[in-house]
Amino acid sequence: MLKKVTIQADQRVLLFDKGSYVKVLGPGTYRYFWWSEATVVVMNIGKPFVVEGRDLQLFLHDQELVQELDVVRVEDHEYVLHYEDGQFAQLLKPGVYAFWNVLRKHAFVHMDVRKPEVPAEVDRSILSKLGAVVQTYDIASYETGFLYYDHLLQRELSPGKYYFWKGPVSVMVRTLDVRQQQMELLGQEIMTEDKVTLRLNFFAQYRIAGPVRVLEMRAFEEQLYVQLQLTVREYVGTLKLDELLRRKEEVASFILSRLREKGEEFGVQFVGAGVKDVILPGEMKEILNTVLLAEKKAQANLITRREETASTRSLLNTAKLMDENQTLFRLKELEFLEKICEKIGSISVTGGGDLLERLGSLIGDRGSQRERES
Repeated sequence: MLKKVTIQADQRVLLFDKGSYVKVLGPGTYRYFWWSEATVVVMNIGKPFVVEGRDLQLFLHDQELVQELDVVRVEDHEYVLHYEDGQFAQLLKPGVYAFWNVLRKHAFVHMDVRKPEVPAEVDRSILSKLGAVVQTYDIASYETGFLYYDHLLQRELSPGKYYFWKGPVSVMVRTLDVRQQQMELLGQEIMTEDKVTLRLNFFAQYRIAGPVRVLEMRAFEEQLYVQLQLTVREYVGTLKLDELLRRKEEVASFILSRLREKGEEFGVQFVGAGVKDVILPGEMKEILNTVLLAEKKAQANLITRREETASTRSLLNTAKLMDENQTLFRLKELEFLEKICEKIGSISVTGGGDLLERLGSLIGDRGSQRERES
């Protein structure tokens, strides 16, 4: 009695005799005796070539089978990108793989993970599917980056997005902000040359100009802060309190020039500096307020005396002119008479005669009396 096996067009059959592989059977119908110890394994050629419990090497001696397979070996230091009919299918890790080439065309791209950076020719659209084996670093437009392999600096990175394989090489990217930044000294207690202890708030603006030098320094910001602190103390300690209060702008300019001399050493460029606040002790404030009040009073008295002197001098000049010119004297009298009349509601005159004549005679009598006295 015969057994029958029918193989479809999208199938292949692996024939075994007493457990040993014999050959591959293509599409068609096959018959064998029922007492035969032959067995078959039906394979779907649309799927990878995998036989449960059997090593792939057991089948690769069959040249007829090998012609229908694409076999790829992935080394320990590799990843392989597997494409089917031009589309990405999967990532292959170290091992040996076989795929039927009857229905689909296969392509394999080998990636050496000892070179961690993902090559530019790899389509970035597929990297999102490889999150388990790819690490990503973003460098913003205001940053500069530095690439390290196994803690050794490789190169500087410009802004952008970078992809690296997760493999035997350790990858690290450090970034530095190259925008203008500001460092502040707040509440610094400093003694001036005249032994006045005050608190000073000072700021300095800078941007990183030498990123490599910055990376070579440990605790870069702390060292920069100490340098700013020492520079401020060094200069302010040479000034008296009055000089410091009067020349704050000059203080800032001088300290900025000194900082710029140190800029290259720290890998930065200082672009600005200034004194924000000078905070005095309570008793010193009272003393300064007293001094200021006294100065203002003295200035006010000086102005008052100056105005009084000017007024007296003006009166003296007017008197001299009136003595020398009788017409001017009469005009001045009429001016005073006009001012008197402006403040009087009514004038009562007794006796005969015209009002203007009476007033004129009154002024005339006073004028004659002054001539006799002179």
